[in-house]
Amino acid sequence: MKRARLLPNLALWAVALFAMAPLLWMVSVSFMTPGEASSFPPPLLPAHPTIANFVELFASTDMARYLVNSLTLATLATLLSLTFNVMAGYAFAKLRFRGRDRLFRFLLTALVIPAQVAMIPLFLICKSLGIVNSFAGVLVPSIATVFGIFLVRQYALSIPDEMLEAARIDGASEGRIFRSIVLPTLKPILATLATFSFLGSWSDFLWPLIILNDSRKQTLPVALANLSREHVQDVELMMAGSVVTLLPVLLLFLLLQRYYIAGLMAGSVKG
Repeated sequence: MKRARLLPNLALWAVALFAMAPLLWMVSVSFMTPGEASSFPPPLLPAHPTIANFVELFASTDMARYLVNSLTLATLATLLSLTFNVMAGYAFAKLRFRGRDRLFRFLLTALVIPAQVAMIPLFLICKSLGIVNSFAGVLVPSIATVFGIFLVRQYALSIPDEMLEAARIDGASEGRIFRSIVLPTLKPILATLATFSFLGSWSDFLWPLIILNDSRKQTLPVALANLSREHVQDVELMMAGSVVTLLPVLLLFLLLQRYYIAGLMAGSVKG
């Protein structure tokens, strides 16, 4: 049995190392001295590890400000996404109202529309609201998403109707049912949705680039792109910036991966 598992395990390890190789080399280069990564052949490990690149990154640029901007926006986007997507997903799953299924099917058609197609009308809406070049404008696409509503709705279908009806018979209001019964039941999918929302907001490049024109309000992906243009020869400095951009989302995923995978697996068999 152990020999039968050895070959698949080795294959999985090989694939994992192949996929992780660029990221591992990125981390290694970030600790190299200036110009070391440009030598041929490129070294795999730094000869004399140093944190000078990270010191220069925060000393010579506004990377700390961009980091705070990204953390603030990603956190707010996650909270907004959880609030509105969970309420809408639960409503589509368990509340009865006229045209519910027809409206939900109509929303699902938006999943086939590329997000880039909606950016021009979305920008015009933000312009009419006067929120261009503001964090509020960046957060508009995060308020509610069809995918988030669909994800919560599919999981919420597993909540027994009998349990909700029993609570109503006992005199519980819809708000009390939502807080005391629905939200605890939805914990796995909440962690999954929170991870999706945070990662999506953190790594978003195009929309913040379009909606923000003040350099002080830039997010990390946009700032990193600007850094690559200004320091195109400073490979080690750019890799340090990439590590700073990647590290928070990597830590978040590692902390939530158990709940994230549980939510995906449960959601795949619900409804």
